[in-house]
Amino acid sequence: MGSTSEFSRRELIRRAAALGVAAVPAMGVLSACASGGDDDNKQVDKGTKSAKNPLAVNEKAALDVVIFDGGFGQQYAKDAEAEYKKAYPGAEVKHSATQDIAPQLQPRFNGGTPPDLIDNSGAKQMDMGTLVSQKQLTDLNALLDAPSVDDPGKKVRDTLRPGVVEMGRFDGEETWILYYAYTVYGVWYSQTNLQKLDAQYPETWDDMLKVCEAAKKKGIAGWTYAGKYPYYIPFSLYPFIGKIGGVEVLNRIDNLEPNAWKDPAVKAAFEAYYELYRKGYILQGTPGLDHIQSQTAWNEGKALFIPNGSWVENESKKTTPKDFRMAVGAPSSLDKNDKLPFGTLWASGGEPFIVPKNARNPQGGMELLRIMLGRKSSQNFIKAVSSLTSLNGGTEGLVLPPGLASSQQALDKAGRNVLNPRLQDWYVALQKEKIGVGALGEMMAGRLTPDEAIKKIQKYADDTAKDSSVKKYTHK
Repeated sequence: MGSTSEFSRRELIRRAAALGVAAVPAMGVLSACASGGDDDNKQVDKGTKSAKNPLAVNEKAALDVVIFDGGFGQQYAKDAEAEYKKAYPGAEVKHSATQDIAPQLQPRFNGGTPPDLIDNSGAKQMDMGTLVSQKQLTDLNALLDAPSVDDPGKKVRDTLRPGVVEMGRFDGEETWILYYAYTVYGVWYSQTNLQKLDAQYPETWDDMLKVCEAAKKKGIAGWTYAGKYPYYIPFSLYPFIGKIGGVEVLNRIDNLEPNAWKDPAVKAAFEAYYELYRKGYILQGTPGLDHIQSQTAWNEGKALFIPNGSWVENESKKTTPKDFRMAVGAPSSLDKNDKLPFGTLWASGGEPFIVPKNARNPQGGMELLRIMLGRKSSQNFIKAVSSLTSLNGGTEGLVLPPGLASSQQALDKAGRNVLNPRLQDWYVALQKEKIGVGALGEMMAGRLTPDEAIKKIQKYADDTAKDSSVKKYTHK
């Protein structure tokens, strides 16, 4: 997803050219990972720890980096790698980029020769929960306790946005993942195209339907979405559920609790979204569109709204008109009984970076992340890809593009009402293959009713809860 997309990011969720989930080997094979028996696979010796080298990086050791080549591209990583080379000129940096993260890296994990730093994002990301449960990752607390590159008086963890460190934890105090981007999810739209209809972003669902009806009369669809990857739908649907029923509804869903999906808030949200299909407000052909095609149709003014993450501004920039004035809206209020106010949205860390436990140069991998979390690298990222980073701040002095400026405004409006569903982090296959493709995509295409979709999803969740091979996580 990111790239995250954005997602992992990025999803984040996350931004691959093809889903390919069914073709990705199960991450359970990692249980048989080799630790690397020959000298080539052993970790390099640590360097000398100092104020300039707080992680004791071996200054001459090679660094192997693999970046997901999605919505955020890879230039931001290359820029940070250049800074790494300045600090450690004797080190060779190997940079690779791919959309096929799991297919390419699983054999390396199994052989005990994983890279030193991985941007584990996209439709073919490796299952984070499985990586953690199989003890394949390095605890990043050493990085978080190291001094910031900008202010030696501050630890890295103290420079990050709220919730970023917690997202990288599964059980206990170990931090296994560092989410680099900070993604704002929601209903994305063009201010220009709404103004052409004499409309503003609808703050209530009744107004949403009125705007869609007005658009329909002009030959414009209300909504489109990534029909081939319908796990994008939750980017606006999940915070809608949380707004209606409160954060505890989403927590019960994340916890795989019995009947969690049968909550009235879920039913209300599903029925509202199904009404978009039933009234003909979905762009014709949407179920057959991938994320790029749906974004292009949206940019062309064929549809007003699209559920997405803040990476969309960069990912769709080639087809976005100059006067588009991209913006993000929080979920509309269903009615006056909603538990949370309008402005409540989903925002969280995206673009998950990991350092494998069996990496040859784990200190180098963490050091590159430390550099990336500095002001210079963060601003490079913001300017290059129109997305915030997990560095708290970093936008000072920058002129933000419309979508990113809107994301910042949405965060300011949300205040404390920021939701962070964890299903896509804890149970990737459940979220993408089953809930997304198997149920939500079918419902939005009119092949399942809301009640049928809920029943199907609850069974998926129950099956996952009963599956002893799947590591379980809960909100504390």
